[in-house]
Amino acid sequence: VDATAWRVVSAEALLRWRHPELGLVPPAEFVGVAEKCGLIGELGAWVLMQACQEAQRSRPGLSISVNVSPVQLMQPGFVATVERALAHSGLPATRLEVEITESVFMDDTDAALSHLHALRALGVRIALDDFGTGYSAFQYLRRFPFDTLKIDRAFVRELMTRHDARAIVKTIIELAQTLGMSTIAEGVEEPAQLELLRDAGCGSIQGFMVARPMPRGDFLRLLANWT
Repeated sequence: VDATAWRVVSAEALLRWRHPELGLVPPAEFVGVAEKCGLIGELGAWVLMQACQEAQRSRPGLSISVNVSPVQLMQPGFVATVERALAHSGLPATRLEVEITESVFMDDTDAALSHLHALRALGVRIALDDFGTGYSAFQYLRRFPFDTLKIDRAFVRELMTRHDARAIVKTIIELAQTLGMSTIAEGVEEPAQLELLRDAGCGSIQGFMVARPMPRGDFLRLLANWT
């Protein structure tokens, strides 16, 4: 949600697995398994296709963000997978944002940068997720011009209680503004957090204050009744 205009500007695709025997299995458990057994490419391609189709159907102008795992990004056919999802859904590339973490650069930085530049050439936006929690984030900001920096919820959670968290968040926002990047604060749950983020110049927020994760039908009702 735009922190100033208070309008919905994008949605993030979240993956949930409701297993008939195991119940709700979180992504933190099954994504790693999918990577290890070679299924992440197929799973990720399905997620991209579904996300692009939903964004195109939900509301004109709405953008969609999709998290991409390091293993998925590094696969040779990944860029082609994104192209197919865009072509099949009819979603303009500028309305798709791929979210990555800096761990994608750990094994083969040059290959990761090559894939990111190929996505950028398509018009797809690139977000650096969980910014501020890695050990070398500034290095990657110099090597690739990200469109969005996502401020990690760990800093947002302590905005009201720790001066250093407020200082870090303000610094991230100022850095993003200087580099021409937008900012999204994750995990916003309280109006007081929103006010601090607005005052610091944060562009957008997401978190339980706006909405909890929900299926498509509930999301469309949220959009229809948004004020």
